[in-house]
Amino acid sequence: MERRFRQEHGGGRIEVICGGMFSGKSEELVRRLRRALIARQTIQVFKPRIDNRHAPDRVVTRDRREVDATSVENTAELQRELLPDVEVIGIDEVQFFDSALVELVTQLADRGVRVIVAGLDQDYRRRPFGPMPELMALAEHVDKVHAVCVQCGATAHYSQRFAGGGEQVLVGDGESYEARCRSCYEPYQP
Repeated sequence: MERRFRQEHGGGRIEVICGGMFSGKSEELVRRLRRALIARQTIQVFKPRIDNRHAPDRVVTRDRREVDATSVENTAELQRELLPDVEVIGIDEVQFFDSALVELVTQLADRGVRVIVAGLDQDYRRRPFGPMPELMALAEHVDKVHAVCVQCGATAHYSQRFAGGGEQVLVGDGESYEARCRSCYEPYQP
């Protein structure tokens, strides 16, 4: 009976919201989570501790929408924090998580949990970033959102780094990155 109920009412699934910086990924994640709250579903929201741009207990969008969140160091800590009756899980900045997240997200969806992840699909070098490629391959729903190129106004797919070092992970915002289209993107030389 429980299995049939979950199948009829959406059941477990993986939803991916991806794209470059400044494209509205967190905004879309918060929108979906707010709808789950309106539906009186039990939700939990997580973000990586490394993302220290805003409050550690909130996912905050550029237009100042917020939702409560738990900051975790890695997938193992996220798993320890899970409530047994959770129905919807949101994970922001998923590119900063370890590869073990893919297996956990799959197990949760198989158990009937709706898992919504948001994050960068590419790093500043335009290469796949973190667990995102595997999550995109496993997801039932993938939405790629885009920003506006700050150089020409076209649709921006890339996160152009213009300051900082050459390491893959450099948590930053407008002081280090801007949105660029294919024509305006320039490889960053640290």
